[in-house]
Amino acid sequence: MAGPWEDVLRDAAALREAAAVAVDAALLEGVLMRTEARPNDSDEVNYAPFTLLPSVVPCALFEQAYAVQQDFNLLVDAISQNKEFLERTLASTIKVDDFTARLFRIHTQVLEEGLAQSVFLGINRSDYMFDCGVDGTPALKQIEINTIAASFGGLTSRTVPVHRRVLKVLGKSEEASRLLPNNPSRELALGIAKAWELYGSPSAVVMFLVEEVQRNIFDQRCVENVLWDRNIRVIRRRFRDVFEQGSLDADRRLYVDGQEVAVVYYREGYVPKNYDEQNWEARLLLERSRAVKCPDIATQLAGTKKVQQELSRAGTLEELLPGRAQAAARIRATFAGLYSLDEGEEGDKIAATAIAEPDRFVLKPQREGGGNNLYGEELKQVLEKIKDSPERTSYILMDKIKPQPAINYLLRAHSPFQASECISELGIFGVYVRQGRELVLNKAAGHLLRTKAMEHADGGVAAGVAVLDTPYLV
Repeated sequence: MAGPWEDVLRDAAALREAAAVAVDAALLEGVLMRTEARPNDSDEVNYAPFTLLPSVVPCALFEQAYAVQQDFNLLVDAISQNKEFLERTLASTIKVDDFTARLFRIHTQVLEEGLAQSVFLGINRSDYMFDCGVDGTPALKQIEINTIAASFGGLTSRTVPVHRRVLKVLGKSEEASRLLPNNPSRELALGIAKAWELYGSPSAVVMFLVEEVQRNIFDQRCVENVLWDRNIRVIRRRFRDVFEQGSLDADRRLYVDGQEVAVVYYREGYVPKNYDEQNWEARLLLERSRAVKCPDIATQLAGTKKVQQELSRAGTLEELLPGRAQAAARIRATFAGLYSLDEGEEGDKIAATAIAEPDRFVLKPQREGGGNNLYGEELKQVLEKIKDSPERTSYILMDKIKPQPAINYLLRAHSPFQASECISELGIFGVYVRQGRELVLNKAAGHLLRTKAMEHADGGVAAGVAVLDTPYLV
């Protein structure tokens, strides 16, 4: 499927010229990442990978994804407040998955002590693909919802002018004018600013909790700069800084390096390799504090794959969102088939089906960050190995989504310029703020389109597989 770019895709010379313009435009606009060789040094940067052409997205599905985002915000917030649901849903997983178990233990300890936090901030991103059914009609199907460290709200804010420039160079000025403005970094920052304001200490800072390796710093700086423009001080610290310099006072206010912290914005802490024993201690200190955590640990648990699978069971959405039947229906309409691998007859049956027909499914562990899912022969081998073991309960199965591919060029530094058959994934950012029981902010906050070559089953931009893109609505 070439769509509106069919004519330009036949002109190799024009495409090469446009690619040179595109790379310079990306550097000018700040679509930047640090290099793999020097990931903690801004002396050496390059453009973040992106598509040469915007990718076609069905307008109706784009609007559906935006329309359901506030419902997903409400759902994530409701799950985070429902200890019984989390306990019941994750019971089998925490027996076999140590990472989820450690998170859950901190969650339980904080609740037993009594929550010091009264303001809650959620920044999530719900990711979708466009599934072409038997009749070829595309449908919006959710891949996952990210409730911690949902990235690329900054860089995606800067790809639209790059793609506008490319289309103009290729003689597509009218199409260039139809690209939608998109600025998630501003909306995410305004959510953080609202939480900071409600915390109620004008001298307190916002702390970005960041990884040891910080290739994607410019994406974070886009959010950070909006806060500085509003005279909100921002500090960047790692878990080990919190361990060494963090403390709580008698009212459980959090201090790091002598500065009171109003909001902790996690861009770290979502995979096991982010933690050693010191980092777990730092995480517990943060969770015990009055500071607004984005996310708090209950909200991180709400984003696990096991919770995603449980939400697809009949009646679960209605249980979590009482009196909101329409919201439940809008959410359910985006679900692909999701299946439990818990021990028992139901789990045995679906495991056997997946081993017999591995190309129908995706096997998902309880992990964020891309590059973790299993497909095809690999899925079959892993399931055969664990089918009679409790270990299988740390995974869920999902129907494999089959999108319609399109031709595009994926621009990466030091990579050959060649056409690829590509598929895209649309993410919608959501922001909400709750004070006590009152929801004071709930909105969709912009979008992220990522595109990858068909031969790559799994992986996002940070994982080095997908590239940044801009939707062209048809």
